[in-house]
Amino acid sequence: MMGWRKAIGIAAGAVQGYFGVQAATDDAVLRRLQELEDKVQYMNDLEQEVKLLKRRVEVKEETEASKGPAPLIGAGPDGFFLSSADKKWVMKLRGYYQADTRWYPSDGDHASTDTFLFRRIRPIFEGTLAEWIDFRIMPDFAGSNLVVQDAYTNLHPFGPLVQLQAGKFKAPFGLERLQSATATMFTERGFPTYLVPNRDVGLMVWGEFGEGLFTYQFGGFNGVRDSGNNNNNDVDTDDGKDLALRFFAQPFRPLGNEWLDNLGVGIAATYGHQNEQQPASFRTPAASTNFFAYRGATAAFAAVTNDGERFRFSPQGYWYVGPFGLLAEYVSSKTHMRRDPLPAAPGDSSRETLTNTAWQVEASYVLTGENASYKGLIPASNFNLGERTWGAFEVAARYGEIDFDDDSFSGGAASFADPAVSVTQAQGWTVGLNWYLNRYIRVMANFDHTWFHGGSAAGRDRPSEDTILTRLQLSY
Repeated sequence: MMGWRKAIGIAAGAVQGYFGVQAATDDAVLRRLQELEDKVQYMNDLEQEVKLLKRRVEVKEETEASKGPAPLIGAGPDGFFLSSADKKWVMKLRGYYQADTRWYPSDGDHASTDTFLFRRIRPIFEGTLAEWIDFRIMPDFAGSNLVVQDAYTNLHPFGPLVQLQAGKFKAPFGLERLQSATATMFTERGFPTYLVPNRDVGLMVWGEFGEGLFTYQFGGFNGVRDSGNNNNNDVDTDDGKDLALRFFAQPFRPLGNEWLDNLGVGIAATYGHQNEQQPASFRTPAASTNFFAYRGATAAFAAVTNDGERFRFSPQGYWYVGPFGLLAEYVSSKTHMRRDPLPAAPGDSSRETLTNTAWQVEASYVLTGENASYKGLIPASNFNLGERTWGAFEVAARYGEIDFDDDSFSGGAASFADPAVSVTQAQGWTVGLNWYLNRYIRVMANFDHTWFHGGSAAGRDRPSEDTILTRLQLSY
């Protein structure tokens, strides 16, 4: 009897245990299913997020592709620049300044003042628009005055062969005048530059073949006086205009001969008609005193003016071979002049066609062996005390003359120039030493000697002038 009851208890326990285990197993399965369902939902959400991120990347790539390559920003030997990746849009910032001193050791009466000065302070803004439109803006702040030196646009849609330049820039004439002030051998330019036009407002067609093998320039300008610069008023004061024409060639460049590769020759001319234009006066290279000036107004006569045709002519050339450089030019300026009597002193007007001429030869030699160049010198090594390198050294010498038409002094009180004040001729030589610490800094020292014929009372010669000029130049 006890065995039957025990069997029934064991069976009941077994049944209860079976169903308990089964219930626990079902709960585990449900939990596992829920976990799997949660993971599937997470994967679905993750997939959607990946798709969203991928689309965002695609949109960003499409946007960047529509913008094109990133612009270039940087700095280098040619200044600071901002450029599109294809170089069709470029903006450059560079410039230079020249800090000078002038000393007059032979100035016994102290008519000239020893001085420190800024000769030039010129930031340069230039660039390219849409690949074939170039521009340049260059103000000058020397003397604490703002003067716009250059402001022009150059168009070259057909390449270098035919270009159109409009605005204010150097008239295409004088060889040394066209050379950058940062590359000239001496602190001041020579006598031929006294008779050439400087910057003027106008329009010019020009082009070059074979990367400088042959260059032509032809333009029309307002017309500035000899040595003149259109600084004070860019609007012409009369209807007379100047035409300028210049050809320059390096004919032996295709031969590849190192002795003749940088031999250049050219010829330039201007022709125009000017009315009532005040003629230039001329100062010594150090700009100390006037040594020639046309007469101003007196009690009997009005001031002398340019009034009529003016013709300038200049053969010119340079030769650079290795460390040696040579530059030479001749200028003739033929101008119709006029001097009228005042109403209070009736008489005939004085009219004369006067021809003034000037020429110079300058030579240079780079002592450290670098190649000389019309565009300037780049030292092979920079000044560095730690490495015991000293940069580049260059010596230079120049001789030149300027001659004024003898008819300027005829006619007594009615003459165009006063022989007791203005010289008939000036001659001068200059020697210089240039030290290039690197391609950006140059130190210059010049000794200039100028002597004169006439220009003093009783027919005596004006005293000669000696000048020491120095310069610290920073250009980039």
